[in-house]
Amino acid sequence: MRAIRVASAALLGIGALALSAPAAVASGGGNITPFGFSVMPSTIAAGGQVTLQLDRDSGGCTGSATVSSGVFDTITIPGNRSSATAVVDWDAKPGAVYKVTFSCNGVSGSTELTIATGRTTPTNPTPYPYPDRGVHAGEGGSVAGFDLKEIGLGAALIVGSVGAAYHFSRRRTGEDGA
Repeated sequence: MRAIRVASAALLGIGALALSAPAAVASGGGNITPFGFSVMPSTIAAGGQVTLQLDRDSGGCTGSATVSSGVFDTITIPGNRSSATAVVDWDAKPGAVYKVTFSCNGVSGSTELTIATGRTTPTNPTPYPYPDRGVHAGEGGSVAGFDLKEIGLGAALIVGSVGAAYHFSRRRTGEDGA
């Protein structure tokens, strides 16, 4: 009977620790580059035009960058620009997801481009108000949302659940006749 209590307390403690792991650690890393990048729009019909954005504000990409994919020709973004456009191939398969790879200064990162169903006629995209500035990406939940009060409260809950499990597993009751 005692082994069951100890095993359940150990499993409860391990479960609490496993469920409290941050999402970044649980996902196993990701697509980390010293520069931000994006493809807009992320879903486009075959024959459409996409804008390839590169964030040069962080200083991670100082020279020219190349953007390649199986759905459009390789594009070079010069060192003095932050964006370029590419025309999606007309024979792109509707519903398919293509990998778009940004390479700069020997570092590569990738994102996905989804091909929508249907076809569009080529159009000129609306210019952005700041054409030489890319999106500011990469700080979403990493450091910007660090709150010591929430971290302390989470640690206290974990320690409390492990302590309660240990206490109840060690407590002797008169119910089992021992």
